[in-house]
Amino acid sequence: MTTAGPLPPDPIPLLVPDVPAPEALLPYLQRMHAARYYSNGGPLVRELEERFAAHFCVPAEQVATVGSATLGLELVLQALGLRAGARVLVPTFTFAATATAVLRAGHVPVLCDVDADSWLLTPDIARAALAAGPLDAVLPVAALGMPHDMAQWQRFEQETGLPVVVDAAAGFGSQRLGDAAGTLVFSLHATKSLPAGEGGFVVSTRPGLAAQVRRLSNFGINLDPASRMPIGALAAVGTNAKMSELHAAVALASLERWDQGALERRALHREMQGALAHAAGGRIAWQAAGPAGGIMAPTLLCARMPDARSRERLEVLCARQHIATRRWYQPLMHRMEVLMSRSAALPAPRAEALADTLVGLPFFPHMDSAQKLRLANVMAQAMGR
Repeated sequence: MTTAGPLPPDPIPLLVPDVPAPEALLPYLQRMHAARYYSNGGPLVRELEERFAAHFCVPAEQVATVGSATLGLELVLQALGLRAGARVLVPTFTFAATATAVLRAGHVPVLCDVDADSWLLTPDIARAALAAGPLDAVLPVAALGMPHDMAQWQRFEQETGLPVVVDAAAGFGSQRLGDAAGTLVFSLHATKSLPAGEGGFVVSTRPGLAAQVRRLSNFGINLDPASRMPIGALAAVGTNAKMSELHAAVALASLERWDQGALERRALHREMQGALAHAAGGRIAWQAAGPAGGIMAPTLLCARMPDARSRERLEVLCARQHIATRRWYQPLMHRMEVLMSRSAALPAPRAEALADTLVGLPFFPHMDSAQKLRLANVMAQAMGR
């Protein structure tokens, strides 16, 4: 007779989506069914766009929902009317969708460095890149949700004449326009702080851009009775990137509880940063707030380890304890083989140093005390404490 060994510890996942419960969705689903409207810009989508417009203090016609933030980026780039093969500045420290959206829109990503502290592509970095070679547009990223100062980017646009589009996929609640003009693209993916399951939206003060995105998301079909073009004729070559009423229902239900959820996320983020920093003896670093402030509804927890060796040691120990980790935004875009022949790359020493030491750790609402303690203990062990 053999004796069973100790049971392995319960896994700690990296993320746990926090989507409204079915009973919170029911009123919206009932409205959807009563209206017999399930897609094609129905009442729930229009209400959601109006709610976003109020949030950003812009008219509703300057907001357009889309099927995903990636599709939103592609359609914005198309709506800008850039020349074929335009050179679009993109930070190399980003999620792959930023670069692939540029490529799928028929343009060339020019991959560049980021700020050492905020991990953002800044206007000063963009100016240096422009001095090094021609650019046609700039696509900064709200890295891990960290917001940009849109007034700074508005000044950059005015100085250079280059359009700026901010990939704010993870930045809802943090990334604002303020009093500035600009174009922002957000994600409503299930893992974001405002989930629709899948989806996204565009906010733009650029005249006509949101309307063009809306048209392109519906195949490019003309639905404007005031147009000289027949209703149903193609005004442009678009695609099917519409948000469904079902996804709008989830987003609207999520909006009802977003403020409280954001408070809880910020509190948990502060708690985890403090506990892990203590466990590491103060030898780990975190993303610093930029000129527009910090992240209002964190969805990720990323620690910068002292060096590559300590990161690898932490990852190995976490794996043994069934604690998930992820090297977010890695490999860097200029290190991805599939992008090397399709993009241009500028020197990126700060991004490379960051990528060599950054690790994503478990972070999700309702983490229990045992999970937090296990993570802190592994961090202490990795740092030799």
